[in-house]
Amino acid sequence: MRRRRRRAVLLGLVLLGAGGFVGLYPDDPPGDPAPVAGRLADGTGGGRPTGGPDGGQPPTGYPRSGPGRFTAADGRSEVYGSDGPLHRYRIEVEQGTGQDVDAFAAAVDATLGDPNSWIRSGELRFQRVPEVAAADFTIYLATPATSERICAEGGLDTEGYTSCRLPGRVVINLARWMDAVPDYGAPLSVYRTYVVNHEVGHELGEEHQACPGLGEPAPVMQQQTYGLDGCVANAWPYVDGSRYSGELIPGA
Repeated sequence: MRRRRRRAVLLGLVLLGAGGFVGLYPDDPPGDPAPVAGRLADGTGGGRPTGGPDGGQPPTGYPRSGPGRFTAADGRSEVYGSDGPLHRYRIEVEQGTGQDVDAFAAAVDATLGDPNSWIRSGELRFQRVPEVAAADFTIYLATPATSERICAEGGLDTEGYTSCRLPGRVVINLARWMDAVPDYGAPLSVYRTYVVNHEVGHELGEEHQACPGLGEPAPVMQQQTYGLDGCVANAWPYVDGSRYSGELIPGA
């Protein structure tokens, strides 16, 4: 995995020099991912693939793969935030996932529009828009196979497990959206809020961060998908009204 991550970083540097992709951040593990594999209590499709092209038995409640075609949310949200540049985003959900695009859009809107989200800085604003030309980035909800394929376009190896961000594209893995991760210690709604804030944080230029200490809230830019390292789950970049962060882990 370290070798794969180094290859992804090197590819990002090469593409940067060529004027291509910049700032590629998968939610990659800091080391060997084996302890995470296959630990979901129900044994259904939320863990890493363990056999065959679809990871063994198909998951319950959602597909591992889809057609790669997406449905976009209509309409636009209010403007979230009080000042700063306006970051406009679109919402798309892969067809055949069983997930309603308007419900997913509402969940994302609620996260990005919350006063504890990135808008708390007073230096940026968000708005959901329907038009491709008007959007600065798109947030996708995609099956594990499709998300892995999209992320690989930027040189990222997610093994069908994590979400990722490429320039202009935030890709939320359907398995993580439906199942979160083992031993997260918080409700699914908390993980969903975390993963949106984390990947959009990368779109804003944020890098990965480390757990500040045992029992402390995990920074939203910590790779919480791969464990909390002694921290407790936290979905927000602002805690008690203040920007909350840990030590930077550049290039992770």
